[in-house]
Amino acid sequence: MSPNGSDRSPRRPMRRKLLQAMTAGLVLATATGCTYKDFPRLGMPTPVTEEAPRILSLWQGSWAAALATGVLVWGLILWSAFFHRRSRTKVEIPPQTRYNMPIEALYTVVPIIIVSVLFYFTARDESKLLSLDKKPDVTVNVVGFQWSWCFNYIEKVDGSHGNAKTDPNLAAIPDRYKKDFPADAGGVYTCGTPGERNPDTKNPGPTLWLPKGKTVRFVLTSRDVIHSFWVVPFLMKQDVIPGHTNSFQVTPNHEGTFLGKCAELCGVDHSRMLFNVKVVSPERYQQHLKDLAKNGQTGYVPAGIEQTSPEKNRESNVL
Repeated sequence: MSPNGSDRSPRRPMRRKLLQAMTAGLVLATATGCTYKDFPRLGMPTPVTEEAPRILSLWQGSWAAALATGVLVWGLILWSAFFHRRSRTKVEIPPQTRYNMPIEALYTVVPIIIVSVLFYFTARDESKLLSLDKKPDVTVNVVGFQWSWCFNYIEKVDGSHGNAKTDPNLAAIPDRYKKDFPADAGGVYTCGTPGERNPDTKNPGPTLWLPKGKTVRFVLTSRDVIHSFWVVPFLMKQDVIPGHTNSFQVTPNHEGTFLGKCAELCGVDHSRMLFNVKVVSPERYQQHLKDLAKNGQTGYVPAGIEQTSPEKNRESNVL
């Protein structure tokens, strides 16, 4: 009986709160829009390129390692809380242990091993994903600007005359990328506005067309500030930096129209920097380039800010 004469145990409200908290956690974990088929991807969208499964695997492995570490830490915390709580004998100060070298070595060495393993797999996959050893089938110069995107298709297209390797509008692109440009590539382009919409999906932003099954190299340049080129189901994004050119390659293996966006806070209308990526057959892709040429969208739009001096120095050392 409690001191006030009631039979109600003071522990019951705490147990009731704990049960309510567990119920709320279960609801939050199960009342999402994900199905059991989505769970193995741990929040990632379905990959649509040959390279994306590598990123997904790294993501899943990182989560598995984090979960295993969390379970171990939570287990030790709960074990300490339950089995080393104040004794019923009410001993005020239990026996103290000032030093324990094996334990101290353990909690120093184990984190180093965990970080080293994560670093190894991250560095291995990053090196593979950013490799440009394979000559691309298609090259697209992605130009970011406030507040939309332009896409220069570095292609030899009927009705378009010029040379991408010497075109002054592409002067911001380093020579190490231009060496892989097709010969006499007059090129075509498309430029978007924030208010533009894809005619098929009605999603906002310009549409970048890509051929299925072809290796595509993105050469990323900016006209003003730092942006970030992110095609969501590619599971890959990279910064678009003024005066510094970035590049990566993917091979789309699923047809469809996918969402893209700027993933770097670039100013007041950052949220409007959306675009679409439409993956089609190689035949439809070539036809699209011809349609752009017929519409007068030949040549190239300015790629962006000229390389900075450090970038030029790096370029000369690479070559």
